[in-house]
Amino acid sequence: MQVKPADPFSVPGYRRRILVTPAAGQCTAALEDDYHAMAVTLLHDGKLITTLNAEMARVPWTPCPGAADMIARTFTGVALDAVVARGEKRTNCTHLYDLTLLSAAHAHESEPTLYDIAVTDQIDGAVRAEIQRNGETVLAIAHQADVVSDPAPVAGRSLFDLRDWIAAMPDAADREAARLLQWAAIIAHGRAMTIEQHSDISRTPTSCYTFQEERRHTAIRLETIKDFSESGNEPMASFDGERFLALPNQRH
Repeated sequence: MQVKPADPFSVPGYRRRILVTPAAGQCTAALEDDYHAMAVTLLHDGKLITTLNAEMARVPWTPCPGAADMIARTFTGVALDAVVARGEKRTNCTHLYDLTLLSAAHAHESEPTLYDIAVTDQIDGAVRAEIQRNGETVLAIAHQADVVSDPAPVAGRSLFDLRDWIAAMPDAADREAARLLQWAAIIAHGRAMTIEQHSDISRTPTSCYTFQEERRHTAIRLETIKDFSESGNEPMASFDGERFLALPNQRH
């Protein structure tokens, strides 16, 4: 008898919630997960980003807050339809960068979009990741030792090698969800690491704002990790639509 895979939202594991909220002349994208709580709000004139504000309420490293100014310099004045081509992801906080892309992509919509992502801890060596959009499951990925076993079209591939499969998806909304799920499944590896391993600079490439050469060697790891699957708290419970509010039972 085939055993039904565990529901990723009902077992211990990594959690990430992303909320994209468009309004007249602006769009806000916010996320919270085990390691981050941050938001980007871009103002636009219908074509160009006129102002970009970023909030970093919970971050893993001491230099991270400086990335808020960097993301504003990178995208202010850029056309909404040119944001993807702007580049410079490695010099920015990758999470703020992705939130900016989401804000630009959804800027002309009329309704919010809510993504919930869960990635299980290993169960008999296997990991299952799932993304829901507005409460409906869009995609699930299963892997063992980073080798995908499901879905069938990418079985046998590395979790890190899904770019062409995602790019070939005919629906832009599904491509967006698949990219978010793959990235979350990669970030979820951090749950198997100790704080000492998290703090080891030698393990981290120069792939984001904090780990550029001019600041990586002075970066200090902050003990700000939350386990939403164990605490019973929901990601973004402290987000009021614009800012993250400090609640009595939360420590940032």
